[in-house]
Amino acid sequence: MTYKYFPQTDADLQTMFEKVGIKDLDGLYAQIPESIRYRGDYNLPSEMSEQEVRETFAKLGSQNQELTCFAGFGVYDHYTPSVIPSLLQRSEFLTSYTPYQAEISQGTLHYIFEYQSMMTELTGMDISNASMYDGTTAAAEAMMMSVAAGKKANKVLVSAGMNPRTRQVLDTYALHQGIELVTVPLKDGATDLQALSSQLSTLEGVAGVMVQQPNVYGIVEDFSGFADACHEKKALFIVDSVAADLAVLKTPGEWGADIAVGDGQSLGIPMLFGGPYVGYMCCSEKLIRKMPGRIVGMTKDSRDQRAFVLTLQAREQHIRRQKATSNICSNQSLMALFVTVYLSLLGKQGIKEAAQLSYAGAHYLCDELAKTGKFHLAYDKPFFNEFFVKYDGDVDALYQRFIDAGFLGTGAQSPGQIIDPVSS
Repeated sequence: MTYKYFPQTDADLQTMFEKVGIKDLDGLYAQIPESIRYRGDYNLPSEMSEQEVRETFAKLGSQNQELTCFAGFGVYDHYTPSVIPSLLQRSEFLTSYTPYQAEISQGTLHYIFEYQSMMTELTGMDISNASMYDGTTAAAEAMMMSVAAGKKANKVLVSAGMNPRTRQVLDTYALHQGIELVTVPLKDGATDLQALSSQLSTLEGVAGVMVQQPNVYGIVEDFSGFADACHEKKALFIVDSVAADLAVLKTPGEWGADIAVGDGQSLGIPMLFGGPYVGYMCCSEKLIRKMPGRIVGMTKDSRDQRAFVLTLQAREQHIRRQKATSNICSNQSLMALFVTVYLSLLGKQGIKEAAQLSYAGAHYLCDELAKTGKFHLAYDKPFFNEFFVKYDGDVDALYQRFIDAGFLGTGAQSPGQIIDPVSS
């Protein structure tokens, strides 16, 4: 063969040349003017062995300044057990495509089913779909889902305690869906239930209310009465949570939520320069037909053996696009597999211990910062593994000190300004 890694033989190539009426590969480029064709040598290094390539890239990588991450704000540096990458590469699991043919996709369907089971238990909800792209788009889908369930209602109330990155995605989706977003104000750093109740009473056509737990300030909010206030006005209650935190915090189901969404990155997925991550979405059973994406179910085959199948796929590939519950097309469940293996390895007690370590580390750091006399909590509220502080000094200089000491911290623009959440 002319080219070692090309599947076509010389005879294959010649047959194709004759079919299109050329003599060789150069004939494909005959219409390109000679004046713009490059004839010089490319500035490529000489060939290397595998070991030399690894050493070269290791040398390049050593030029990076690796920092211990304390930035948080929705993405967390949690330990990844080494067995996970190995299991992810097993042939029955390793595919990114939608498992339409159940008979040859049992491995993929099985782990999606297990993922759904684990996420419903973690969130305290009835139903989980087969994962979503990330937490921000999962929140956007929940927003649209509430409007679809609310029929003529097109307003969604969003707590000011939402992560601003999530809010930006909500704004983008809402703009093109005819959805009106209304902000629910905070009181002492937490969502103001009295203000929410007033908005629900005065605004017409409210489809849903979305809050975050813990909120953008790291505060663990008390949502007592929120679900009742929403349901009294026939609005859905949506809770956006960091997945790992639900191992010890009160679940969305316990708060009376209709929809639970968030990002699963905290369940062992590396930060990976921003992705890929995995969004989760769970809901009450009454909303199952409004849920976007796909759901995997377990059944019996003709031989009475356990089998897994896709079910309830109200998506644009099967019905008219404008009638679809969502326009999510591809199956990005490889990261859902990542989360499933992580949860299986750690077990219930393990994920609780991981969350408790994160909690203890954040509170220890907060106490030590307070001892300096220069850091003060922005809000005197219970927090989990993130907290907002005010710094009496030059924040930009402080941020540089973080870097010099090997830490990726957070920063603000002026002394006395609230610093982004510190995560542990």
